[in-house]
Amino acid sequence: QVQLVESGGGLVQAGGSLRLSCVASVSISSFTAMGWYRQAPGKQRELVARITSNSGTNYLDSVTGRFTISRDNAKNTVYLQMNSLQPEDTAVYYCNTHNIFRDYWGQGTQVTVSS
Repeated sequence: QVQLVESGGGLVQAGGSLRLSCVASVSISSFTAMGWYRQAPGKQRELVARITSNSGTNYLDSVTGRFTISRDNAKNTVYLQMNSLQPEDTAVYYCNTHNIFRDYWGQGTQVTVSS
């Protein structure tokens, strides 16, 4: 069973930074890609950043240049460094991966950016 546990969320002022972590219960090397999604109240969940097994990355346009996704295979951990945070980044952030059987999601971590 794959479990994903996020941490690192919190309350920060606009312009501040946070680093989210996602620890997997299994080796992340076995997954094609790992991703961070977010969901704000009343909005659909959206992909924020994705990193492949060979460390290729892609980002939501609105976070490009501010957020950086990275992975540490030895620690089975994926990170999301978020800089220059804005109130519109406020959301619950979820870690995600998948295999041929299903998608896997963490429980989410709240990020709140005050203006």
